[in-house]
Amino acid sequence: MVTFREKILHLVKCFRKQWPLFSNSERTTVCGADCMLMALQLSMAEVNKQYHGDFTVSLSDVLETWNYLLRDKMGLYENMQEPENYAEVKKGYHAFLARSNMLDLIDIYQKCCSLGLLAEDESISPVQLLEFISGVMSAQEDNGSVLSTPMQINRQGQEVTVLAKKSVCSYLSLLVNSKDDVALAHILNVPDRGLGREAFTNLKHVSQERKMSIFLMATSFIRTIELGGRNSASSLYDPLRAHVKGLSSFVNFIDKLQEIIGEILNTRIAGGQILSTVKMHLIKGRSNGDPFCQAVEEVVQDLDLKIKNIIDSQQEALTASTTGVSPARPKLHSINHGTAYCGRDTVKVLLALLDEEAVNPPTQNKADLLCDNESLNLCGITSVFTLFRSPARSNGSSPKPLRQRILKSMDEKVIKMKQPSIKSQFACTYKNDLSEMSGQHSHAIPTCKYPVPKQHLEAGKCTGLGTISESVHQTRSYTEMGKLSCQPRNKNSGNEQMDLNNGKIICDKESEPSLQKITKRLKTSDSSKKELNSKTGGKRKQTKAASKNKLIAGQAKLTRFFQV
Repeated sequence: MVTFREKILHLVKCFRKQWPLFSNSERTTVCGADCMLMALQLSMAEVNKQYHGDFTVSLSDVLETWNYLLRDKMGLYENMQEPENYAEVKKGYHAFLARSNMLDLIDIYQKCCSLGLLAEDESISPVQLLEFISGVMSAQEDNGSVLSTPMQINRQGQEVTVLAKKSVCSYLSLLVNSKDDVALAHILNVPDRGLGREAFTNLKHVSQERKMSIFLMATSFIRTIELGGRNSASSLYDPLRAHVKGLSSFVNFIDKLQEIIGEILNTRIAGGQILSTVKMHLIKGRSNGDPFCQAVEEVVQDLDLKIKNIIDSQQEALTASTTGVSPARPKLHSINHGTAYCGRDTVKVLLALLDEEAVNPPTQNKADLLCDNESLNLCGITSVFTLFRSPARSNGSSPKPLRQRILKSMDEKVIKMKQPSIKSQFACTYKNDLSEMSGQHSHAIPTCKYPVPKQHLEAGKCTGLGTISESVHQTRSYTEMGKLSCQPRNKNSGNEQMDLNNGKIICDKESEPSLQKITKRLKTSDSSKKELNSKTGGKRKQTKAASKNKLIAGQAKLTRFFQV
């Protein structure tokens, strides 16, 4: 008796035979029930991020939208309320599958039914397909069976086995379909390459800018560094430069698997060697008693046996279809088979193996599939939803982190402190400068070496500190002409003393002339300044004319000699 799973597998085989009617690529992979649910979760989270700013979604909302989506695509409308933003979610779901070069089981079923590729005895009703994808049919079969096997009793061991199979199959899926971003998220850091959430975030953002898949973006980046030379090297500010080592290890390992496909003509040997290489890569650095290592070995043995069965069934079908036909091949076919199309048969076998895994019954516990659990933490694996939930890159509108802002302000303060303060010749008379010297009793008070010009002096009065500081800018031109400089003066000189506590200037007889000169300069008017400027300008012209008429040494004697 043909089971319902075998009917769905036959449906997928019809799709493989007539793949040009379904897709533009021969390497289009089938999206099973679990993969469909994960794609829906990511699409809903992306829509919530657009409307609410947070890439998150509750498990209850995902399951509610999941049931509505299946009935909507199958045309089984019931009295169900349409979820919020359902149109955007459905559009994002189909766009995600298109970017990943995948087709779900419902799309394949509808296309096969419209093209008439299924016979009457092979037909599947929409209700049966809905029950299979939603997990109702597999749950009824499990209730009717006896749950006594060790694998069913040990739930944690079963979860580790599922993770091991998902890791191995993700390597095979990425090998035949380089646009599968979900498969890359499963194995990017398995085993540990230092490519955590930050590396996946940077890859995702750059791939969205370039409008290409994440794996192709990583491959392009590594090829540019390895083959492009210094002129083609990426910028120092490229976020991917911090992950060159891990990305190079990942890309080179995928290249190693591609070389096995291209160099080994025997499909059976190539498939077995690919699985053996993936197994050694996954258990590298782990102890022999690790549950994940044991699960990987069991999964690889099971998949190797399935590859053998697929090859045997394909050879039987080929022998039955070519009975009575000459086995001779044209020469052109043998040339292409050895060069351009080398490894094509191995790719077909791997696709058939992935198709069998895609038509497996869905996981009953949806929380383990969509959320983080203990088995993921024990194996050092990050869930797909956590990787895609990476924060968006700042576009400059949002404020920078607090630590960066504090460091920037501290750097600005240090720069200001390092800048030399520019003071005038009368800086020695400022009260602020004197207050900083408190406790030292002004034992070295700087004074002016050269006096101020007499044109601006008036005897008889002493002014305060404020008026003296205000007159600094007025006499700047004269201080520059005189090139005045300040020198420290001894405390016992007696010419000028300052009371630091009261902030006043104490004048004695010797200091009266200098203070009179300073106070007189404060009362100069603008007219006197203009007169002085005109006088100094005239003196400059006279000095220039005199310098022109001045004779050089010996010129007078020569003039008298020639006059005689």
